[in-house]
Amino acid sequence: MALFSDYPTASPRRARRSGTTGWVILGVALVAGVILGLTPSPYVIERPGPVFNTLGTVPNPDTEDDAADELELITIPGETVYPTEGSLDLLTVSVVGNRENRPSWLAVARAWLDPSEAVLPLDDVYPADVTTEQREEQNATAMVNSQTDSVAAALTHLGYDYPTTVSVVSLAEGSPADGIIDPGDEVVSVNGVSVRDITELRLALQDNGTTDAATVAIVRDGQGENVQVTPVDFEGAAIVGINVTTEYDFPFEVKIQLDRVGGPSAGMMFALGIIDKLTPGALQGGENVAGTGTINQAGEVGPIGGIQQKLYGAEDAGADWFLAPLANCDEVTGHIPDGLTVFAVETLDEAVTALDALASGSDTSTLPTCPVA
Repeated sequence: MALFSDYPTASPRRARRSGTTGWVILGVALVAGVILGLTPSPYVIERPGPVFNTLGTVPNPDTEDDAADELELITIPGETVYPTEGSLDLLTVSVVGNRENRPSWLAVARAWLDPSEAVLPLDDVYPADVTTEQREEQNATAMVNSQTDSVAAALTHLGYDYPTTVSVVSLAEGSPADGIIDPGDEVVSVNGVSVRDITELRLALQDNGTTDAATVAIVRDGQGENVQVTPVDFEGAAIVGINVTTEYDFPFEVKIQLDRVGGPSAGMMFALGIIDKLTPGALQGGENVAGTGTINQAGEVGPIGGIQQKLYGAEDAGADWFLAPLANCDEVTGHIPDGLTVFAVETLDEAVTALDALASGSDTSTLPTCPVA
């Protein structure tokens, strides 16, 4: 019996069929890749955005020939401003895609594999009943309000006294205050307790509860009067269905220059930049610190969105330290880039305490931080 034959066997033919099949599979894969690369997905992508040092400069949006190329991000005309060192970076998130221009499935797939990016449903970021222009306008308004609140928080921390006004902007649909409180009214107190900002108003209404009517002192057309409104329960909070804004009469002007950035999440870093400029010495000892968080007049630091992308943005910017809202710790844990130390803060005072420790070279191991998984 011959172990080998001179006659052709079926093997070469099977190999040719296998090669043909391989080319078919490759062709199908290429076609699928093209389709995935062109087909819009129902998602958007969040990734780290530009980083701005609140102690430094930003590009000047004025394109006049004699305009300076750069402007200080924070200026305080007429006040003594002290030299600063290092950085106090505010962080942003860039959103890729909107209802008019959705990212492809291929771009979404790549983002899923990148720990610095996040894939979110389109409707979560751009609700169907809100246009892209409306969302951008809302973000711009939130940025302006956060700048004002950051000045208030910084000056309150530094011991400045200044008058405030809580004014009614509008009433919610079905508001229990309908016909009692009007847009333009100034809210002075609740049950005799003075309210200087939105936080104090909320606390006063919460203390009143939803059983009895609250006595609300208002100023309307320059005349003071007391009105009775019974708060209702909304998600566990006592409310009277009024939308208010706080107006401040600061003792001096603080200018914050930042173009084409929206949202309220830079509030804490604005406040720290203002404090650093108004106090001698480098607040953080010249270290490179990044952070994020909303702020109110009382200095309370609130949670923000996109914190994982901001952690990677801080790493890319060369920061060694990161100030995160305590309320975001569940999103921070397990997502801290190597070489970045995160401190968890609930108030502006706690943020300043952390920076003081860096400036003095003190032991930072006892400062609150987000657990690392």
